Amino acid sequence: MIGRRAGTNRGGTRRDDSILTRFVDSVFSLFRLAEFEILFVLFFVIAYVIFKDLTARPEYNRILVEKPAGFDIWPF
Repeated sequence: MIGRRAGTNRGGTRRDDSILTRFVDSVFSLFRLAEFEILFVLFFVIAYVIFKDLTARPEYNRILVEKPAGFDIWPF
C-alpha cells in the first residue's frame, strides 16, 4: 500500500507506540473525521454566548424590547 509504514498493523498504529501516542492519534483522527460538525456546533455555541451576553446588558436589552413611538403596524 502507498504510504504504509513498516511495522504497522491494520489500523495504522505501530506496536511500539505508547498508549498516550495512540490515544492522541485516535483523538486527531476523530477530529479529522468530524471536523465540520464540530466547527458547526462550536459556531452556534459561540454565537449563542455572544447574543446572550449582549441581551443581558440593560442598554442593549432596551433596544430589543422598546417599541418606537408613533404609528405601529403590529399593535401588541
